[in-house]
Amino acid sequence: MLNRYPLWKYILILVLIVLGFIYALPTLYPNDPAVQVTGADVSQKIDEKVLKKALDALKKDKIGVKSSSIKKDAALIRLLKAEDQLSAKQSLREALGDSYIVALNLASTTPAWLKKIGADPMKLGLDLSGGVHFLLKVDTDKAVQTRLDVNTAEIRTMMREKKLRYHVESSKDKSIVRMSFKSDSIRNLAIENMKKKFSDLTITKEEETDGKFPINYQISSESIREIKRYALQQNLTTIRNRVNELGVSEPLVQLQGADHIVVELPGVQDTAEAKRILGKTASLEFRLAAAANAQPGTYESFHFRNEPSEQAQLSRDIIVTGNQVTNAHLSYNQQTNQPLVNISLNSQGGQQMLRTTRNNVGNQMAVLYIEQKPVTRMVSKVVDGKTKEVPQISFRSESHIISLATIQGVFGNNFQITGLRSSGEAYELALLLRSGALAAPMHFVEESTIGPSMGKENIRMGIASTVIGLLLVLVFMILCYHKFGWIANIALILNLVILVALMSVIGATLTMPGIAGIVLTLGMAVDANVLINSRIREEYRRGASPQKAIFEGYNRAFVSVFDANITTLIAGIILYAVGTGPVKGFAVTLSLGIITSMFTAIMVSRAIINLTYGRNRRLKQLSI
Repeated sequence: MLNRYPLWKYILILVLIVLGFIYALPTLYPNDPAVQVTGADVSQKIDEKVLKKALDALKKDKIGVKSSSIKKDAALIRLLKAEDQLSAKQSLREALGDSYIVALNLASTTPAWLKKIGADPMKLGLDLSGGVHFLLKVDTDKAVQTRLDVNTAEIRTMMREKKLRYHVESSKDKSIVRMSFKSDSIRNLAIENMKKKFSDLTITKEEETDGKFPINYQISSESIREIKRYALQQNLTTIRNRVNELGVSEPLVQLQGADHIVVELPGVQDTAEAKRILGKTASLEFRLAAAANAQPGTYESFHFRNEPSEQAQLSRDIIVTGNQVTNAHLSYNQQTNQPLVNISLNSQGGQQMLRTTRNNVGNQMAVLYIEQKPVTRMVSKVVDGKTKEVPQISFRSESHIISLATIQGVFGNNFQITGLRSSGEAYELALLLRSGALAAPMHFVEESTIGPSMGKENIRMGIASTVIGLLLVLVFMILCYHKFGWIANIALILNLVILVALMSVIGATLTMPGIAGIVLTLGMAVDANVLINSRIREEYRRGASPQKAIFEGYNRAFVSVFDANITTLIAGIILYAVGTGPVKGFAVTLSLGIITSMFTAIMVSRAIINLTYGRNRRLKQLSI
C-alpha cells in the first residue's frame, strides 16, 4: 500500500506527542507571588522562630499568606496577591531588621512529580511577569586610569626602596605620567627597574631640559584593551553576584555592545533599592596617613564620613583596593556592640598589607570609601528645531574616610573595618564587597519598570491574540479542505503543544515578541498543510486515485515546504545571533516553531491520514 508507515514510526510520533503534553503541562501552573527570607550572614539561620515572627508581621499588616516553608536555609512565604509583595517586603524588613535579606520572588506551583522528570513551566520575560529593566554603561576609561594610578604608587615605592631620586611633573594628559631625574644614569637605572616590574607600561625618554632627564610612561595599547575587556567582564560578574544577593528569580544579566550591560529583574518593583545595590561602586582604598614632613604632591586631604567638618591627609600611595577583597561579612564588637566588617584579602593583597603593617606599626592607616554620585544640570539642546533646557546627568566621585586607626600590630589577609554608622551600612558594605568590587564605575543610562498588572494585561492580550488567530485558522481550514482540514487542525494544535513543551525544556524565555513569533508560527505551520492539501486536491482532480493523490500530494509538496521553512529558519538564526532582547525572543519562538511545524505538518498529519485512509483499499473519493 502507498500510504502506510512502519510501526516504529507510529510509536515514535506517539511518544513525542505524549512527551509534548507532559512537558507542556507545567505551563498550566502559574507561579505564586512570594517573598524569600535569608540570613544576611552565615551565622543568621532561618528557623521556625524566625518564620513565625515573619508571619506575625504579615498578619499584623493584613497581608494574605497562601503558605510558608523553610528550605535550604531560606524561608519562602507565598502570598495571595502579587500587589502585596512590596508591602510584605517592607513589613518583613521592619520586623526582622538588617540581619536578614528579604527579596521578592516567584514561587513555582508545578507538582513534584513533574519537577522530578525536569518538567518546569516556561519562563516569562519582563514584559509578561513585570519587573525592572536597566541599561548600564561601564566607564572602562576609568579602569585604565586606576591601573595607571596604582602603577604610579608602586613605582614611587620602588624608587624609594632603590634610593633613586625623582620628581613627578604635571602633565596635561592624565593618561601620561612624566618623571624627571638628575642624571641620565639614574634615569636609565629607573627605566631598567620599571621594565622588569611593569610590563604593561610604555616608557619613552625625553630630551634633557635645564639639567633634568625626563621620561614619560603610560599604559600600552595592548594592555589598555586587556584592562577594558577585564573591567567589562569583572563588572558583569559582579552584577550577577549582586543580583544573586538580591534573591531575584530568573534574572537576565548580559553584555550589550562594547561597554553596556543589560539587567532585567522579573518581579522586582523596588527600583530604588535595585539601583542602589547594582550601581554602587563601593570601592575601598587602604592608605597610610601622610607623614608630618610629607612633600607637597605626595598626599591628599579627605573629609571623614561621620564628621564632615574634620579631615586628614593621606598618602597618595594605595596599599590595597576593594578589588583584592575575597570575602566580607557583617559582625559586631562584643564589647561595644558596634557594627564592623570582617575582611579577607587575596594572596597579593595580603602580602602588600603584611609588608605595609610590618613597616608601619604605630602609624595610622585609613580606609577610604569611594562612590560615584549623579549630578544633574540643565543644558541647552536643540529639540525639533527649538532650543530647550534639558537635564543632563553626569557623575562625580566622592571619597570619605570611614576609618583612621593606629596600626597596633602586623596583619595580612584578615582584618576588620570599624567606624561604620549603622548595621545597615555595615551590611550593605559587606554585601557589595562580598559580591565583588566593580573594576570600573557604571552609569545608569536607561531604566524602565513594568508593574505586575501590566504584565498580566500583556499575558491576557497575548493569549487572546493567539486564541483568535488559532480559531480563524481552524475555521478557514475546515471550510476549505473539509475532512483534511480537520486533520490539519489536529496537527496544528499538536504543534502548539510541542512548541510550548520544547521551550519549557530548553529554558527559553517567553516575551511579547515571542508570542508574536508563536502566532506567526501557527500561520506558517498551516501554510505547509495548505500546500500539501492543495497538491492532493490537484492530483485528485487530474484523475489520480485517492490513494495515489494522497501519496503524490505529500511527496511533491515536501520540497516546497522544506525549502520555505529552511530559508525562514536561517533568517531566525541570524536574528538570534545579531539581535538583543525582544528580537531574540521573537527569533527563538520563530525558529523552534519552524522545527515543530515541519514535524507536525509533514509527519503527524501524514500519520493521521495514513491511519484514516491508508488501510481502506476500496477508497473511492476524498473529502477535500
